Amino acid sequence: MLLKKRIPLSYIFNKIKFELFHVLIIGLVVYYLTTRFREFIPVMPLGIPAFLGTAISVILSFKLNQSYDRWWEARKIWGSIVNDSRSFILQLQSFVTKGNEGDIRKIAYRHIAWCYSLSQSLRGHDGGDNLNEYLSVDDLGVLEKHQNKHLAILQLNSKHVTDLRENERLHIFGHVQINNTMVSFSNAMGMAERIKSTVFPVTYRYFLHLIIYLFLITLSISLRDIKSYFEIPLLLVISAAFFLLEKTASHLENPFSNLPTDTPMTAICNTIEINVKNLLSEEVNTAPAVSESFYIL
Repeated sequence: MLLKKRIPLSYIFNKIKFELFHVLIIGLVVYYLTTRFREFIPVMPLGIPAFLGTAISVILSFKLNQSYDRWWEARKIWGSIVNDSRSFILQLQSFVTKGNEGDIRKIAYRHIAWCYSLSQSLRGHDGGDNLNEYLSVDDLGVLEKHQNKHLAILQLNSKHVTDLRENERLHIFGHVQINNTMVSFSNAMGMAERIKSTVFPVTYRYFLHLIIYLFLITLSISLRDIKSYFEIPLLLVISAAFFLLEKTASHLENPFSNLPTDTPMTAICNTIEINVKNLLSEEVNTAPAVSESFYIL
């Protein structure tokens, strides 16, 4: 997630450097052709590139809105996970009978592992990595048999809560409440996986780039009476604005892709871990996530 810090110009330039190179080539070629074959190329009214520019603005607006909706939904999902995680531990402490603090701690640590596992899986990594601190050897053995590691962790906690109920260490009302919270975790997991697996139509990007290049060609023809030392930089500046907006939309549409615009899942998991350990009255060795860069993951 981007922070309220200055974004380096090098980062911005690197996002569109190839597109600007293409624009430079197109501008030089069109300028040469309009100069060399001036009598064969008709005058291009400014209304034509203006019309194409309007079409680009409409398409960009639609793509930005849809991409932001995906990013904001992802952020709301992880916000609900934070809230439900706190409620989950409080419910365990309220409903499980005294003397079962060890079971509560085991379930709580499994839940921390579930959060980290889900975030790693959404980013395309192995959901079972680096969970030794939170899971027992038996639990890790169970995870090896599952492809969906975070779902397996959720199942382990569900079975553990059921065992507490069957052994009369958890009242049926408490079991229902805790089960509802775990269903919320499952729903959040499914919604995040849906965003990850649903690809934004790539045709929007291809068609948008095609129209931008067409717009630049017509604009260059329309400006053929302007000197190249002014026309080419003008084309670069105008195209940079369009391409930066398109890149912003492309990044927002993938909120789980290890980019600076991502949902800060690692930082959120870190917050959940601190909150859970505080509720368990345990010493917290994990420091709150901070970043010296202009973004945090």
